[in-house]
Amino acid sequence: MKKYNLIIIICLILSFVLPVHAQKSVTVMAVWTGAEEDAFKKMIAPFEEKTGIKVEFTGTRDLPAVLTTRVEAGNPPDVSVMPNPGQMVEFARDGKLVDLATFMDMTALKSEYSNAWLDLGSYQGKLHAVFISADLKSMVWYNPKAFAAGGYTVPGTWDELMALSDKMVADGKTPWAIGLESGAASGWPGTDWIEDIMLRIAPPETYDAWVNHEIAWTNDTVKEAFEIFGEIALNDKYVYGGPNAVLTIPFGDSPDALFTDPPHAYMHRQATFIKSFFLEHFPDLVAGEDYDFFPFPPIKKEFGTPALGAADMLAMFNDTPEAREFMKYIASAPAQEIWVGELGKLAPNQKVDPSVYPDDITRKAAEFLGKASVFRFDGSDLMPAAVGSGSFWTGILDYVSGEPLTNVLLQIETSALDAYRE
Repeated sequence: MKKYNLIIIICLILSFVLPVHAQKSVTVMAVWTGAEEDAFKKMIAPFEEKTGIKVEFTGTRDLPAVLTTRVEAGNPPDVSVMPNPGQMVEFARDGKLVDLATFMDMTALKSEYSNAWLDLGSYQGKLHAVFISADLKSMVWYNPKAFAAGGYTVPGTWDELMALSDKMVADGKTPWAIGLESGAASGWPGTDWIEDIMLRIAPPETYDAWVNHEIAWTNDTVKEAFEIFGEIALNDKYVYGGPNAVLTIPFGDSPDALFTDPPHAYMHRQATFIKSFFLEHFPDLVAGEDYDFFPFPPIKKEFGTPALGAADMLAMFNDTPEAREFMKYIASAPAQEIWVGELGKLAPNQKVDPSVYPDDITRKAAEFLGKASVFRFDGSDLMPAAVGSGSFWTGILDYVSGEPLTNVLLQIETSALDAYRE
């Protein structure tokens, strides 16, 4: 009896000393809150049900600072969204990230992702991040009915685009609608023009060097990009209202000019999200009939038609079985079908069922994005704030208002010298 009681006592002691078997889990950190967090939870629900792995999610709008602090403290999440490719490279260089090729089926990945996506998630030949969605910026929107009425055809090159613009002017029409006003953020729509042009007049490595301030803002390629933008934005005959109006027209209102009767303008360069402004202002518009887009065309043939945009990329800090399963899942087409279907974003995985997109326009954008030979993040978002959301934005406004380009570029370069030194 005493022996039996002793066994009970030992078992009770051990129940307090030994940890209770915990449910399998993976910790994930991201910038997502609100609708994005809701979409994420819907995306992971099938994963949790199938694997029994609990996803412990933390959302924070201050992701760069919070993630850096946790990594430096030796307490990173298992998986995290990367604020941008630059920070991914920093973590990879410091040996903080897991090489995903050690457990993921690279043959399958290469069949589902273009090389552009795999390259962007790699550092020194090792895959450290996968992408689950993107927003495309390299788009020129137009009204197909207005094009048909004018006898205009979609251009395939920059020369054809400029010839089309000249034909419209000759017909007494205005080719372009541009709006740079966005409150304290005024000027940012013009930075997207410069970035798209940069990718089309030089190799992507030049774009990267520019973003990292390895070439100066006074560099000939940067100057050429501004001048090409200026051929349109500074031309009274090309832009609705002229350059002075461009400075004051809100960016979200500017494409309204495509849908007036008769049209005040015929083309508008902006990202996928601008469609929501179309439909807010003109709810009866029909995709493919009243509005459509063509890719921002190549300028120098050898550099093709790259894709500019923003994207959600995830990397893995802790090599656990649960984290491995999670990374495999979020790279898959079924996971991304839920994510993009909820948010209206585009999926990098080319095996995603096109039916998840709301219309043919979005499907066409996803196809262009998935097949792009080069993809780069919005450059101003990657630059130090003093430049990317500071002197670059104001420099666009100064240039369109008539400030000599040399002065504009010198002013941005001066701010960059300080910002990149910090």
